[in-house]
Amino acid sequence: MFSNFLYFLIALVIYASFELFDKTKNFDPNNLYYSLISAAVFAVICHTWFKRLAQRGGKGSSFGLDHSINRAISKLSMMALILFAANIYVFRLPLFFADVWLFTRIPTLAAVLFLGLFLAYLVIVWNAAYGVQKRYLPVNLTQKRYIGSNISFSLPALLPWFFLSLFADLIQFLPPGPVRTYFNTTAGEIVYILTFLILISVFGPVLIKKLWGCTSLEPGAYRARIEATCTRAGLAYADILKWELFGGSMITAGVMGLVGRFRYILVTPALMDALDDDELDAVILHEIGHVQRYHMLFYLFFFAGFVGCNFVFFEPMILLLYIAGPVYQTFSLLGIDKGDVYPALICMSLIGSFVIYFRFVFGFFMRNFERQADIHVYGFQRDAASLVSTFYKIAALSRQPIDKPNWHHFGIGERIRFLEQCQESPMLIARHHRRVKTLMIGYLLLVLALFCTGYSISYGGAKEAFEKYVAKEILFQQLEVDPENSDIYAVVGDYHYNEKAYDKARVAYENVILIDAKNIHALNNLAWLLATCPDEKFRDAPRALELAFQAVLLKREAFVLDTYAEALALNKRKAQAIEAAREALSLAKEKQSYYREQVARFEKMGE
Repeated sequence: MFSNFLYFLIALVIYASFELFDKTKNFDPNNLYYSLISAAVFAVICHTWFKRLAQRGGKGSSFGLDHSINRAISKLSMMALILFAANIYVFRLPLFFADVWLFTRIPTLAAVLFLGLFLAYLVIVWNAAYGVQKRYLPVNLTQKRYIGSNISFSLPALLPWFFLSLFADLIQFLPPGPVRTYFNTTAGEIVYILTFLILISVFGPVLIKKLWGCTSLEPGAYRARIEATCTRAGLAYADILKWELFGGSMITAGVMGLVGRFRYILVTPALMDALDDDELDAVILHEIGHVQRYHMLFYLFFFAGFVGCNFVFFEPMILLLYIAGPVYQTFSLLGIDKGDVYPALICMSLIGSFVIYFRFVFGFFMRNFERQADIHVYGFQRDAASLVSTFYKIAALSRQPIDKPNWHHFGIGERIRFLEQCQESPMLIARHHRRVKTLMIGYLLLVLALFCTGYSISYGGAKEAFEKYVAKEILFQQLEVDPENSDIYAVVGDYHYNEKAYDKARVAYENVILIDAKNIHALNNLAWLLATCPDEKFRDAPRALELAFQAVLLKREAFVLDTYAEALALNKRKAQAIEAAREALSLAKEKQSYYREQVARFEKMGE
């Protein structure tokens, strides 16, 4: 079920990345028909797939059927993502709504609309799956409630994005002033992102419990037992809730909330019916372990780390992708233009980083956190026998192989074996706690280092060096594409001059003049180099004066006259240099203090 979180977040990335593609082309109305036809084909595929599974179950071969159903839902959900991407990138449906006033003013609403389209594809999957999956669900769980439970379970993944994005849209409606200006700065963005993450982490459980339709667990033996366990463990909480998603058929429990006043313990009816008192205690102690080992606080840092690193690395990433020359050369052999490849690379990079971060890095930490929560019972019980028996019951009742792997927790068999090993060697408990602590510290230090590096590249001391590197790569790639373009050679000369590679700068400017003898940029800058180069071996007074004079004949502007004055001075023609410098000052519209200093310098030379 947690995979639905990832599906929705990937769909959000797909939609958001459409902004990177060329939107100048007109929308083709036929694309609406293609979108509808593709949705109909997808519905037929889903219906056929689950119909075959139902037939297999009807013939008595129901072994592993539940696993096959879940696997089919996963595969079709990924197919829904591909279909959604086709609607965004191929059919270009966002262009259909490009002129809708409400969506242009509040883009978050357009994003919600398209996430609704992806949700519609998932509803097609769930609708088709219900016919065969209902044999494993409570009798009172109707198709409508089944689909509604899937939707409700998935929506919390989008809450942080929704509120952040909506707030960013509403900033434009603030009256002009310091508040609006501040929120539009980098510092302002960081502040409101962190503020929203904290607010959602603290108050989000109140909203989630409503989305999931949770109700307070009625007084009785179960509630009394859970309350006693929480009291014994010293856990503060707001309420114990009955979690009735999917008719309460999930055999699970949970805890949500960073602050005790807004913290909720969730238990499903199926869990309470399946476990005895000791087993229920063990499950609650496991959930308490997540709180007392600060896992939920770490999840906040984990999410904030992803947002923060993306914030500071996004622009450097898209610049680096732009200069990935070999990639574009490969696609050019297939006749695909760089303008189409570039946004696709950005999109794939965003989705790839997201999947790797959450599916593998986050999954790695979640598995170790689950193991740490498992061994938390040893702090309150003599052994973990009750938790082990709980795992055996969950495996039997869920009809899943005991060693089935899972991306966000170890397989049930692995968890049981580790608990048994801890029973035999208690030092493994402390060792695992130290391991998790080391991993968390290492992660926080690494993210901090990455954030500081990205911030330096995007906004700090490394920004200029990085931009120079990218500019150089773009410049020389463009030179390969258009070698006859004299203006590019002139910019190449500027680059080499700034890097103090004066020999290369001179060659570049000379190449420009060979191609275009009237290129002001090259004539003026080469004259400046030959007249003023800090490395005197590159100075050439006669050539500098010749080039500067040609430039003045073509364009009599302040910067050209300033170069001409330098060349005249180098050739000992001081009176003419003063005259040129004064004319430059009279024509200057900016940097007048510089030109005044130049006049004074030349006048002093003439004394």
